[in-house]
Amino acid sequence: MIMYSIFFIYGLLVGSFLNVCIYRIPKGLSIVRPASLCPSCGNPVKFYDNIPVLGYIFLGGKCRSCKAGISSRYPLVEFLNAVLYLILVSRFGTASVPALIVYCALLSALIVITFIDIDYQIIPDVISLTGIPLGIFFGAILLPDPFLRTELMGFKTSFIGFLAGAAGFYMIAVLGKLVFRKDAMGGGDIKLMAMIGGFLGWKGVILTTFLGSLFGAVIGIALIVWKGREWGAQIPFGPYLALGAVVSLFWWQELLVWYGVF
Repeated sequence: MIMYSIFFIYGLLVGSFLNVCIYRIPKGLSIVRPASLCPSCGNPVKFYDNIPVLGYIFLGGKCRSCKAGISSRYPLVEFLNAVLYLILVSRFGTASVPALIVYCALLSALIVITFIDIDYQIIPDVISLTGIPLGIFFGAILLPDPFLRTELMGFKTSFIGFLAGAAGFYMIAVLGKLVFRKDAMGGGDIKLMAMIGGFLGWKGVILTTFLGSLFGAVIGIALIVWKGREWGAQIPFGPYLALGAVVSLFWWQELLVWYGVF
């Protein structure tokens, strides 16, 4: 129980930093300096107002200085990050805390990528290109195979995962452009899948691709039916791939049993 509490609090604190990343990285701003500011009036946020989730509640969702509304996304990101950390501990246990910390970093990176892609339809290279070598490195020396759990993934599986993610989505992009006469896959998606492949291996790439495509299709059709979005409208694919990667990491066994693979 103590470990769950530690990871939940850790997740909330990291989630607060993720909000900074989501806001500043697309704008090319430093994520270190200055300290947190109100986006409306520019006044510094007091440290006691910056307490994850609780600060938002105590302020009533408004800036202390200018009373401008604060987006509910801020506590949502903090709470989502903490919940994902809790699920991670429940699925993998605490036998290898270093591996848990690496997976925490992956989950947080996917959250940042998701919200930036939703807002700007870009996936920052600073995250994916940094994550690729880190995924391969930790996959080689530390991370368990997500599909076996009891065995180290190893360099070979991690590197093949990187190649599968990069080459597979590059081919999808090339073929999609030939068929549809327009970009079917962005370069950011290719680099994102290369990063995911480094952390989850080639089997993780396959399952993430399937789930991401499924989620994208279902949600895309829902938006067309209920929101009147046009067929063929460009949508960010990164959030669906990120969701597919999270589901693959947490529940791959249940999914494969459900589909009758096991």
